[in-house]
Amino acid sequence: MKNVGDLMKRLQKMMPEHIKPAFTTGEELLAWQKEQGAIRAAALARENRAMKMQRTFNRSGIRPLHQNCSFENYVVECEGQMNALSKARQYVEEFDGNIASFIFSGKPGTGKNHLAAAICNELLLRGKSVLIITVADIMSAMKDTFTNRETTEEQLLNDLSNVDLLVIDEIGVQTESRYEKVIINQIVDRRSSSKRPTGMLTNSNMEEMTKLLGERVMDRMRLGNSLWVIFNWESYRSRVTGKEY
Repeated sequence: MKNVGDLMKRLQKMMPEHIKPAFTTGEELLAWQKEQGAIRAAALARENRAMKMQRTFNRSGIRPLHQNCSFENYVVECEGQMNALSKARQYVEEFDGNIASFIFSGKPGTGKNHLAAAICNELLLRGKSVLIITVADIMSAMKDTFTNRETTEEQLLNDLSNVDLLVIDEIGVQTESRYEKVIINQIVDRRSSSKRPTGMLTNSNMEEMTKLLGERVMDRMRLGNSLWVIFNWESYRSRVTGKEY
């Protein structure tokens, strides 16, 4: 500490009088270095999580089809869509330190994927790690662990549990096997235990979701100020081609 302090004094003497140093004491310099080290460590941790996802699923957190989805280009034509957009924006603003999950349910083509991707894209800009993945892709990756010695089922579960926001798509489209139910249960349970939220996209209603996933999972999905947004308007996809909703 003494050497650092002496260095700061020598530098101050060498500086022109009109230049004000960013640090006046050795303690301030060391505090800044510590802060920068923590920032770099956090950035490296995010990069490592992203690389794990890339290796495991052969892609980054959001598919190219969804990478341009934003709150700004979400089409609003009715009050329900305005409400969904408002809640999605609020979810992002309240994300830090919030265990709240979300479920977007409704008919295909009503904008569930667009708003979920908009949430994830905004969180990516804020330095968060995200992954949108279908149940089918999760199960395919799980089955690959049976023959892949590099990745175990436990490692895959940990990867899915450690991303800041995991959005599981096509809930209810799966075969409803016991193994799928167990895997989804484990993922949601691990994530809620570590205070990490989960998003779900589904065509099913609450009764169907409870029957499919079980009361335990649904209880986890209700923790905090969790959202259940029903997309009950006309399919936009049936009227517009070339866009993903």
